[in-house]
Amino acid sequence: MSRTFLKMNGLGNDFVVLETATQPFNPTPDEIRAIAKRGEGGVGCDQVIAIDPPRAEGASAYVRFWNSDGEETGACGNGTRCVAWLLMQSGRKDSVAFDTVAGRLSGVLAGDKLVTVDMGAPRLAWNEIPLAEEMDTARVELQVGPIDAPWVHTPVCVSMGNPHVVFFVDEPVSDEFATRTGSLVEHHPLFPEGVNVGFAHVVSRGHIRLKVWERGAGLTAACGTGACAAQVAAVRRGLTDRKAKVEFDSGPLTIEWRESDGHVIMTGPVAMEFAGKLPEAAVA
Repeated sequence: MSRTFLKMNGLGNDFVVLETATQPFNPTPDEIRAIAKRGEGGVGCDQVIAIDPPRAEGASAYVRFWNSDGEETGACGNGTRCVAWLLMQSGRKDSVAFDTVAGRLSGVLAGDKLVTVDMGAPRLAWNEIPLAEEMDTARVELQVGPIDAPWVHTPVCVSMGNPHVVFFVDEPVSDEFATRTGSLVEHHPLFPEGVNVGFAHVVSRGHIRLKVWERGAGLTAACGTGACAAQVAAVRRGLTDRKAKVEFDSGPLTIEWRESDGHVIMTGPVAMEFAGKLPEAAVA
């Protein structure tokens, strides 16, 4: 039996979204890679998202995320906005809550295809990110590249339900630099579960330019949890105010690290591209 999906995106970060109430979805890594593959029979996406029936009271769904390399991941900020919008549309509501492996998330409508999501509190302890050894996550000493010519920097580490390392750079970096450096840092021994790599240029106290190499997906048009991590990192360093615009080449998100409860609040757009049916070869 063929399976229907929705293709959505948040600032160009794109997703294949499936509901599982009528058809259980327990894919292998190979099946996820087949769906995510661009061209040659795949649909093409950065992440695959499954919307399961709720498992706990007060939630509208339980949501699972997979990166394009086939590995399940704990969180996806742009995908979270897309899921929140779908659940609000289907339930004819202007707010919604749902659960993930990273905890409960909630969203509210903020305009036409504009959604505000409460991403919860960031995790800042070294063993919560996790790192391979104890250290100050606000100033991590990281050496990248060959021993005789290393690139040494002191980034900030943050978990938004998935691990992030944020480098502050003097000017926006190129795609080539982000790809070359991000692919090295993603698999650095300091990060036993791999890491998402952000390159943040602070334009002003209310504006960050960001590029993200995403763990398991590569260079992406935008990364919601990456934007949250960059804003948290900037506040920890005293570089921005609590609320700032975090801008990708594809557009901006508004991120606030709320002082009252420590939660990170993200506002940004969602887009519905099309509906389709998965190729039989992708998922049996």
